[in-house]
Amino acid sequence: MSDAYRIAPQFGNTLPRLSDPLLVVMFSGWIDTSVAAGNAMESLISETGATMLLEFDTDLFVDYRARRPTMELREGVNTKLDWSAPHLMIGHDVNHRDVLLLTGPEPDSRWKQFANEVAALSTTLGVRRMLGLGAYPVATPHTRAVQISCTSPNAPLIQTLPYIKSSLDVPAGMEAALEHALHDQSIDALGLWAQVPHYVASMAYPPASAALLGAVCDVGGLTLDISGILEQAVVQRERLDQLVRTNPEHAAMLTQLEIAFDAEHSGNGTLTTGFGGVPLPSGDELAAELEKFLRENRTDS
Repeated sequence: MSDAYRIAPQFGNTLPRLSDPLLVVMFSGWIDTSVAAGNAMESLISETGATMLLEFDTDLFVDYRARRPTMELREGVNTKLDWSAPHLMIGHDVNHRDVLLLTGPEPDSRWKQFANEVAALSTTLGVRRMLGLGAYPVATPHTRAVQISCTSPNAPLIQTLPYIKSSLDVPAGMEAALEHALHDQSIDALGLWAQVPHYVASMAYPPASAALLGAVCDVGGLTLDISGILEQAVVQRERLDQLVRTNPEHAAMLTQLEIAFDAEHSGNGTLTTGFGGVPLPSGDELAAELEKFLRENRTDS
């Protein structure tokens, strides 16, 4: 056992015996446009009935001057402090397959130690595969299916996946470090990233969360009920369609996005960025109007 984490009391300070669990990872504080990955993780926690398995040492991995604890104040009484920390939860899909969910704030320090601790835990618990979740904004229309891109140190594994494979140099998060740490322990590890329309980046986007959950089921071998988040996606699609129909400029921009998307994903076009010579719109004005529209047309659904 390690001093880097504390096992929940109900497990008697002993890690449980699991059957080929899937590990799903999502940390707050890194790239998660529209909170798509965060909402997907919340759905996973709910649908798997996940409970706390262990919590990592906050003093080792969290900088509380940068990420201060929340004080619960009730009529002047400081009732408690919420020391948010990375934690590992355990749940089951509808077929009773074991699922581990690693979530909470992204560690602020000792990344290599944290990655090694998670890799050692994964080996002990018999993890068969790790899936990391994230989302980022791109010039893509809301009228097309959400695309997923993937990352992994395992080149043969990447070639088996039906997702976008990019080539670029970008800053990395803890999820990327975990990919390498688990790969070094011969555990399949990959990241799944939803592409979110840039003009809805400042609001929740259920279609991206649903796409991530679908990918978790597809490559993670899980069976989950995601009907609730799919219903949310349909409602938002209808609202976005209504807004675009009322504004010719927005409709024209959406048409450009659709043309570019179809050319890029048809297999016949050569488009890789932008709109094939047409400047990429910032989407700021549309995003502001979308937010106003959704606020004014909010329903209980």
